[in-house]
Amino acid sequence: MLLCMVRTSRRQIVALAAAVAAVASFLPARSAMSQTPVTAKPNIVFILADDMGYGDAGCYGQTKILTPNIDAMAKQGLKFTQAYAGCAVCAPSRCTLLTGLHTGHTLIRGNDKVSLRPQDLTVEEVLKSVGYETACVGKWGVGEPGTTGTPAKKGFDYFYGFIDQTHAHNSWPSFLYRNDDKIELSNVVPNPGPYGQGVATVKKQFVNDLFNDEIVNFIQKAPTDRPFFLYAPFTAPHANNEAHANEVPDLGPYANKDWPEGDKTYAALVTRLDSSVGLIIQAIKDRHIENNTLVIFTSDNGVQDEGGNDPAFFNSSGPFRGIKREMYEGGTREPMIAWWPGHTPADKTTDQIFTFWDFLPTVADLAGAPIPPKLDGISIAPTLLGEPQTKQDEYLYWEFHEHGLEQAVRAGDWKAVRHSPTGPIELYDLKTDIAEAHDISAQHPDVVATMKKDMEEAHVDPPVIAARGRGGRGRGAAATAPARN
Repeated sequence: MLLCMVRTSRRQIVALAAAVAAVASFLPARSAMSQTPVTAKPNIVFILADDMGYGDAGCYGQTKILTPNIDAMAKQGLKFTQAYAGCAVCAPSRCTLLTGLHTGHTLIRGNDKVSLRPQDLTVEEVLKSVGYETACVGKWGVGEPGTTGTPAKKGFDYFYGFIDQTHAHNSWPSFLYRNDDKIELSNVVPNPGPYGQGVATVKKQFVNDLFNDEIVNFIQKAPTDRPFFLYAPFTAPHANNEAHANEVPDLGPYANKDWPEGDKTYAALVTRLDSSVGLIIQAIKDRHIENNTLVIFTSDNGVQDEGGNDPAFFNSSGPFRGIKREMYEGGTREPMIAWWPGHTPADKTTDQIFTFWDFLPTVADLAGAPIPPKLDGISIAPTLLGEPQTKQDEYLYWEFHEHGLEQAVRAGDWKAVRHSPTGPIELYDLKTDIAEAHDISAQHPDVVATMKKDMEEAHVDPPVIAARGRGGRGRGAAATAPARN
């Protein structure tokens, strides 16, 4: 059931109690509910897919693409049906995840060459302040090399991967970064673009395989005297925009399918990502630290249509309208699973709303760190622990700057979408119209007026935009022309 809302003179949200009442054990043979207390700071692993749709995993209804490890994770953990990314594209979505701010307040609001600043507090900095070892392996995308926004300058003890998100288009790059040092690879990319992007002609080292090795090595060697935070933002199944294709070493179980090539490569990428999830879970079990390790899997935005794949062929957005770059549910609602044996309920589904900007306060809460003030998110630690969730977001807000200023608000079951700052507001009732097929704004002018106020309240102009005369209060920085990511 979706979160309900009653409108009065101002917003009143009816709190949604978590549907789970006890903590389930990971072990399949045990049917009794575990009452394992949280006696130590948990290790935290956040696995982020790149452009994977809500409906691309079997546990979310997928029938063509094989995802046995993600499905097993859902069987052993807590599956969310109302989890939201921070935006409909990569960079701003990741910025909300790391900073606990929605895109009306974040520094980065499109796929622009903008770098986090020293004053932009991030989740890894919060966790590091209470003793966590921190590592990021994969695609960074919220800071450029040589700036204040690199992983090494934003609280990560160790980094391996792509710093620039445009560089991350190529699954066979000619170099990666280890911390702030450039590491040459054996792939050959002739005439690379200014950020290292391009199309490899010699393909020897598939990047997500390299990530697998680094991640497993980190888990195997992680310190035993303090907890760790591992952020694993994979690049799969993102397409190579320069090649206009999905890139994968082989088609695996889809090689002989009578499908278009783009669909076969997309499916192969999702299944390879699923294998990565399995490797991570197994590495945690091999260390015998599963009972003190929270693993979250989700995606950064809706499914792509850029690599020759057809999202409709796989029903990648599930029951929702829209894909990547769209402010409808299919652009931002994501698969999400939380796995923490002995703590998260096993084989349960929750309709508790989660947004990327909830991640920072949630893990700070679990780690015993002070939750920074003035965040847009809330802690959903109670939901993760199978306890009643009494605190809810008043409303959810997204904006997107690549098509001009597009905005979306969800308050209870109401969802409003506006495609420009002066354009009309579309209104949908998600309780009866999950596909956002029927704009009912004409029937509910009072609700539209309230949602418009929410949009105005949530949006704060970045300084460059404010300097152009929009007159906002100013937080963050606007950017150069957006790169397509």
